[in-house]
Amino acid sequence: MLGIIIGVGAVIIVVAIGQGGEAMLKSQITGPGNTIQVFYQPSDEEVRANPNIYQQAAFKQEDIRALEQIPEIKRIVASSTQLSSARYQKETADISTTGINQAYLQVNELKVSMGRNFSTSDFLGGRRVALISDKLKEKLFKGENPVGKIITVANQPLEIIGVLDKPKGLLSFGSMEIYLPFQAWRNIFSKNDFTQVTIQVASAEDIQTAGKKAAKLLNKMHNTKKSYQVLNMEEIAAGIGQVTKIMTLIIGSIAGISLFVGGIGVMNIMLVSVTERTREIGIRMALGATRGQVLTQFLIESMTLTLIGGILGIFLGWGAAQIVSFFAGWPSLVSWQVVLGGVLFSMVIGVLFGLLPANKASKLDPIESLRYE
Repeated sequence: MLGIIIGVGAVIIVVAIGQGGEAMLKSQITGPGNTIQVFYQPSDEEVRANPNIYQQAAFKQEDIRALEQIPEIKRIVASSTQLSSARYQKETADISTTGINQAYLQVNELKVSMGRNFSTSDFLGGRRVALISDKLKEKLFKGENPVGKIITVANQPLEIIGVLDKPKGLLSFGSMEIYLPFQAWRNIFSKNDFTQVTIQVASAEDIQTAGKKAAKLLNKMHNTKKSYQVLNMEEIAAGIGQVTKIMTLIIGSIAGISLFVGGIGVMNIMLVSVTERTREIGIRMALGATRGQVLTQFLIESMTLTLIGGILGIFLGWGAAQIVSFFAGWPSLVSWQVVLGGVLFSMVIGVLFGLLPANKASKLDPIESLRYE
């Protein structure tokens, strides 16, 4: 049974890890539902006219106000990022400083492990308060509680009100970054434009319509043709999901080869069993057992072995998938279809690889079997 246990367990582990990894990738790419990212891709003429165009922010305050007038759009998530340095006493660090609007919090959840999150008054009043990443906390404060402390960013003081949760997952390395209300970010860096804009619609049916209207409006306002475009992250995630499914199928098929190896092992053991039980088979046939009854007996034994191995393999695969998902930080998706398929497949293997020894047992001559020592 060991070959069957390992084979079924391997298939379940591979499929569960593949589906869990796919779910994690899609959630990280798409973020909250019904969102579209608006991006700016200047034409060749614009680049020739202004070689520094990529260093300039693509969205202005009036762009945000105009997009808010589109009826299908529910929220405008706007942010700006600036590379800078942070200092606390004698410690310094190179950081990424992101100014966000209030809608950013409503769409992209910033989970806080220490202190508090931003409040409405922080955004309205443009308070110089900040959330810092866990990695930056370790760099600047060396295990000390940073909440309430004052750090300097671009020679401007900022009060730390909270520390973000440490990123979880196998591919999460963390970064040194700071979030603060956009108005405070604007006052510190003397910039008034946004570098990233994402629109959220109330219904998934309005995504395409809202995206076309947003791109058309921005191109009209900036007198461009197709420089402003929209990117539906859910469509990209669907494409990535197709790739991961194919990879999971390929790797799962390779793991399924071990099931056939296990089936061969069952066949070999059953062939040995037939040889060892030759006298027993002869006695049964001498007492009136038909060839079909002997064939059925050994088929049932083979199926029982593989079925028990399949069930134990399911528990092995489920447990191993849970352990991997715990350390990797993504969901373990053990689907009932895979479990049912593992059980049925192991039973089919029992029948296929049990036919040869069962057929051999049913063809034994009763007289010769009784004489076997």
